[in-house]
Amino acid sequence: RKKRIKNSRQLYLFVLPAFLVILIFSYFPMYGILIAFKDYVPTLGVLGSPWVGLKHFKRFFDSYYFWDLLKNTLGISVYSLIVGFPLPIILALALNELKDGPWKKFSQTVTYAPNFISTVVMVGMVLAFLNPSTGIINHALGFFGIGPISFMESPKWFKTVYVLSGVWQSTGWSSVIYLAGLAGVDTQLHEA
Repeated sequence: RKKRIKNSRQLYLFVLPAFLVILIFSYFPMYGILIAFKDYVPTLGVLGSPWVGLKHFKRFFDSYYFWDLLKNTLGISVYSLIVGFPLPIILALALNELKDGPWKKFSQTVTYAPNFISTVVMVGMVLAFLNPSTGIINHALGFFGIGPISFMESPKWFKTVYVLSGVWQSTGWSSVIYLAGLAGVDTQLHEA
């Protein structure tokens, strides 16, 4: 066995960086999972804190808000899936139909750019766009005779704002995957 390892040491050295990346970024962070099973005391650390098993999970499942939290989480997930799944496909099909040229490059850049904007900046943009007095969305609604809406203060708008801001940020980049798939499809099959 030692002879085999010695003969293959170059292969083991080749695999070592990948092994270290998986170890450092996938296994070491799981150390923090222990906090869920302990009464964590910062001065004692994770390993020194007393073990309580499933106490926190039982408390969460028995909590008054558990069913509301579950309903809201599933509702947002389904809403995100219904809105966020078809839009990248539609965008990829639309971009695929554009002829190569400056308009296609401009369209791709405009749709991909939100993916590279930090979440903090994106939230700032959403707040600015939805501002009741100066936001562009409320100005557009005012053009159609609809009064200003306080989107960020109204609980009924939370899911819509949350989902659409996420879709806005991710649709362009998700369409890249579908565009790559469409590039391999024969153009005669598109009409079929």
